[in-house]
Amino acid sequence: MTAGERLRDVGEFGFLSRMLPTLPQGTEVALGPGDDAAVVDLGRTRVVACTDVLVEGSHFRRDWSGGREVGRKAVAVNLADIAAMGARTVALLAGVAAPGDLDASWLDALAQGMVEESAGVGASVVGGDLVAGDQVAVTVTAIGVLDGPLVTRAGARPGDTVAVCGRLGFAAAGLAVLQRGFRSPRALVDAHRCPHPPYAAGPAAAALGARAMIDVSDGLLADLGHVSDQSGVGVRVDPDRVPVSDQLEQMARGLGVDVRTWVFGGGEDHALVACFPPEQTMPENWTAIGTVVEGTGVDVAGWDSIPEGLTASAGFDHFAR
Repeated sequence: MTAGERLRDVGEFGFLSRMLPTLPQGTEVALGPGDDAAVVDLGRTRVVACTDVLVEGSHFRRDWSGGREVGRKAVAVNLADIAAMGARTVALLAGVAAPGDLDASWLDALAQGMVEESAGVGASVVGGDLVAGDQVAVTVTAIGVLDGPLVTRAGARPGDTVAVCGRLGFAAAGLAVLQRGFRSPRALVDAHRCPHPPYAAGPAAAALGARAMIDVSDGLLADLGHVSDQSGVGVRVDPDRVPVSDQLEQMARGLGVDVRTWVFGGGEDHALVACFPPEQTMPENWTAIGTVVEGTGVDVAGWDSIPEGLTASAGFDHFAR
């Protein structure tokens, strides 16, 4: 960045696009930056690793979420990334910054939540760091292993079936409910506080021949846009096949919101989206929602235009104004 150039002007993706190519990669690196996780080849073992940072006021609020919920969420977002590579998580490291006047019981609950979410996939929290800070920030690094095929964002081919596993729009709806001062419906509010990604579906999809996969962290259209870009293909989505909960539709009407902004643009449920060969029978709990085509970008069949607030090209930018 040149002197006087602000990060908010460059944007998250603009900065990453020029910074990542400058990072040298060693001979053991099988897959460097740019996917849900990186892969290091250690001979008999392929290690998959990723990290995420949750910052108070940006990713959670302590008046909305307890320490347990924040701990589970911090772990869940990483477990979903590992699953999206077709891998399983075996260990996690956690770094926490917190102000000195924070109630210690909140940190006890944070640790409890981390342990609970990790135990659900048979992983262990093996270490970390605790430092002083002006606000709470939680960093989790997940370490996984590949028992089968590696699946990246770059393997989709024209003719493949695009399918989704997991909920869409619940976390975004829960955030909208909380922002309006409500605490129910609990199913939606709890989805924002702590997602429930379909972890086991990632390795299972890889074993069945999934060619590309990603977890929906930015929004369905935005994350399909990442697959489109990295695979060099187009993606055509049939909106009538995308699962939309009756509860979401009812809440959207009550709040005067276009439900599509939650289902197609909300990302924090961390559902998995994969591209399967056309001859592949859909695995259990996966729903076919579209097709990979020649070309570029994401097209939603029957939409004359993408509703305001949605994007099929980038994703959530932390520094967007």
